[in-house]
Amino acid sequence: MAKWWTTEQQCKVTDECLQLFGGYGYMAEYPIARMWADARVQKIYGGTNEIMKDLIARKVCG
Repeated sequence: MAKWWTTEQQCKVTDECLQLFGGYGYMAEYPIARMWADARVQKIYGGTNEIMKDLIARKVCG
């Protein structure tokens, strides 16, 4: 549950920060671009967030 929640929060925060930078946020020279890419890949490491939701539901309901 912690993996799912933290990756969702990380993506939400970096997406909002990326909006502040505008087009510069996509340029590799800026740290926010690397942070955004790292946040996106965190949804895949250790199982996708969709799989994590399924596992959490099984544990809670069954």
